[in-house]
Amino acid sequence: MSEHRRKPPQPQGGGRAAARRGQSGSSSGRRAAPRGATESPSDSYGSGSYGSGGEERPYGGRAEARRAAQRSGGGRRRAAEPARGGRRAAPAGPVGPGRGRGRAPVSDKKRLIDYPRAGKYGWQRWVPSWKLVSGLCIGFFGSLVAVAGIGYAMVGVPNEENAAALSQNNVYYWSNGQQMVATGSGQNRQNVTIDRIPKAMQQAVISAENKTFYKDSGVDPMGIARALANMARGGDTQGGSTITQQFVKNTYLSQEQTITRKFKEMFISIKVGTKLSKDEILQGYLNTSYYGRGAYGIQAAAQTYYGKDAKDLTASQCAFLAALLKGPTYYDPAGNESLDPSANKDANLKRSKERWGWILQQMHNDNKLTDAQYQEAIKEYPMPQGRKATKGMSGQISYLVDTAKKYVLNHSNITEQQFDQGGYQIKTTFEKSKVEALAKAVKKVEDEKLDPEKRELDKHVQFGAASVKPKDGAIVALYGGAGYEKGHFNNNADTSGVPVGSTWKPFVLAAAMEHGTYRSDGPLSPLSKYNGNDNLRVRNNDGSYVLKKDNTPFRQKNESDRPWGYITLRKAMEQSVNTPFVQLGMDVGMRNVRDVAEKAGILDASFATLNPSFALGTSTPSAIRMADAYATFAAAGKQAAPYSVTSVKFNGQEVDGFDKPRITQAMPENVANNVTDVLENVIQNGTGKNALALGRTAAGKTGTTDENKSAWFVGYTQQLSTSIAMFREDPKSAKLLSMNGTAGEESIHGGDTPTEVWTEYMKAALKGEPDLGFPEAEKIGEVQDAVGAPSPTPSPSVEPSETPTESPSATPSESPTLPSPSPSDTCGFFGCENDGGGQNGGADSGGTDGGASTEPTPTDTNLDGGNTRGNGNGGIFGGPTG
Repeated sequence: MSEHRRKPPQPQGGGRAAARRGQSGSSSGRRAAPRGATESPSDSYGSGSYGSGGEERPYGGRAEARRAAQRSGGGRRRAAEPARGGRRAAPAGPVGPGRGRGRAPVSDKKRLIDYPRAGKYGWQRWVPSWKLVSGLCIGFFGSLVAVAGIGYAMVGVPNEENAAALSQNNVYYWSNGQQMVATGSGQNRQNVTIDRIPKAMQQAVISAENKTFYKDSGVDPMGIARALANMARGGDTQGGSTITQQFVKNTYLSQEQTITRKFKEMFISIKVGTKLSKDEILQGYLNTSYYGRGAYGIQAAAQTYYGKDAKDLTASQCAFLAALLKGPTYYDPAGNESLDPSANKDANLKRSKERWGWILQQMHNDNKLTDAQYQEAIKEYPMPQGRKATKGMSGQISYLVDTAKKYVLNHSNITEQQFDQGGYQIKTTFEKSKVEALAKAVKKVEDEKLDPEKRELDKHVQFGAASVKPKDGAIVALYGGAGYEKGHFNNNADTSGVPVGSTWKPFVLAAAMEHGTYRSDGPLSPLSKYNGNDNLRVRNNDGSYVLKKDNTPFRQKNESDRPWGYITLRKAMEQSVNTPFVQLGMDVGMRNVRDVAEKAGILDASFATLNPSFALGTSTPSAIRMADAYATFAAAGKQAAPYSVTSVKFNGQEVDGFDKPRITQAMPENVANNVTDVLENVIQNGTGKNALALGRTAAGKTGTTDENKSAWFVGYTQQLSTSIAMFREDPKSAKLLSMNGTAGEESIHGGDTPTEVWTEYMKAALKGEPDLGFPEAEKIGEVQDAVGAPSPTPSPSVEPSETPTESPSATPSESPTLPSPSPSDTCGFFGCENDGGGQNGGADSGGTDGGASTEPTPTDTNLDGGNTRGNGNGGIFGGPTG
């Protein structure tokens, strides 16, 4: 072997490994150099269990060393002790963990927020320290104090004088943009000092609304919290406020419910509590509160309701006025049905009496009234005087404003109090010439027919009317009554409670043509025949008779006892015969009738009980809604909700929510056109003949109710649909009275006075307009002869006929004394009917118009069954507002 390949001589003591061990041993505890520091292959790749010198290691390698270290160190890894004759474990690197699961060294740099906590492990790492918690709390509350301080400094104390100065009038405009009237609360307000407000009024308000008024700070934190919680849920934000807070609220012309406004109200209330005395706050509240009828402040309220100054009010009157503060719409005994049907006179009077009595009781309990004073105050309810007309609100203007105001409140977030504070510009759909023409038509007929000075029965007769554009819904004219200046404050054009009678029958016919009956395989033709005899027993769908409460058969009556026999629905509509439509309604299903009426524009709140008489008009929609529903027929089934306002501005800024109503197809086009064709015949040959004086193509239906308590005529052309209602009303009880004997007539029918008013108005309203006629009506549905007639085969079990003319036979010899109708009476696009005088009756009874008779119990009828083979469709009853 060559010299240069021979190993160099090794130093004494075991070679390099021994040298290293010796060097390590002499280090006195210094850690071994990291692997690789010596650049030796054994440092880089490790060695076996024996050193280079052949000595055995203390442990069986690095893994074994780690396990041993863990056992001796309680599970934590630590540096190995210096080993004699063996290698020490390599530590972690200088800036990070080495191989294995070592931890990063903790940084000495301190954080502003020690979270997650340094030097902690496991769940302790995520538990905040008490220093952090206390620091955050102090910071949070400090911020609140700072915000509150800034808010408190920025708000000012309200002044009732400023609020009064800001109130303005509302201005209404005709459809052409010309001003109709300016009205509002600007002139009906006067502030008074606390010494001119009776102690009883002050005490009534405190006892009713804020018993702790003289003790509290002026803010109700729980009330504000409830309001904010309700606001977050989208609910009502009212309730729970102190008198101080309500005073602050009254000074805002903007009453929007926002979190910002609630906090601002709170800050102002706090400041008011520190800057003003309790008497000044109470004075401000009573001077800025709204008492209804456009009256702001206690002085205006005293004049409006009792015609006296505030200082002269009695304790009983004070309790009444305090009750109004809960909501004058619902606590004014004069009623406010124009804003809400539930705010009628009877309901409001009941609510007012209950609230008035409760307030007096609270005053007594709080020792604000002695026993003697309480007994004197509670003795008699202080009925206020009636409403009074304000400047410019005479004639029909008051009702136009009333209708437009209701529409604005129903189609926006504006409250009545905000609206009455003024500043709004309202453009309406009303056409001045048509409004004047309608009022003139009513006045002319009243003067010609009624003489209340000579005839007692002519007293208390009223009219209500409305005129609507088909395919649009715009209300162009209405007649609401004699006028506010004459003490008539109810808007008869938009009131409920007057049954519409036989003007309801077109909805029954439309339902039959759209849905069919349980007897038909589809739509029913107007030429189908039903029994038109008087005193007819009405059948359920299973063939059984409808029963009254005493379990006897219900019998439907006609206006007369004429034996019509089996007549077509077209003829029954022409002569307004009741019995065919009652049985038809049962066969169709009253829910389908209701559904058709609702889709045409009738509000479901006006629907009557779904019993057989429902088909004869026991429902009570307003004149506006009837005109709009008939406009659906005029527009070939297209429906638009009635509207009276086209735009609203507040101090010049447009208010959203007043776009035109959406037009929908409420019923099939041919169904509507067929109804129109049948109603044309009513004017040409039937009970509506007086409307022929219009001199142009028109369709319409008369209506008279049971006991002659109301009479209607609703008719239309393609350009205009108009309804006229006539009724008598007891001024004290508001109950309807019979019109038998009115105008010197035995009875009043829809084809008489109401039709004359309609014709007179439509002549003027359509002057210069072309006669557009109506779309052609195509034949529709299945013709059924003698519906419900008994079997021609004699059988002991078959019920006998109602009358000898109930037979389906069209033999005229059964009633030879009745004249047969002339061809002109019954000819239409279907052809001429040839029913024979005995079965169809004659045109000589054209003045009759049947009314609804006594209703059977609803539970005895089968109202939903109809239509089992037709297009069944139950009703969805939420009608549009307007």
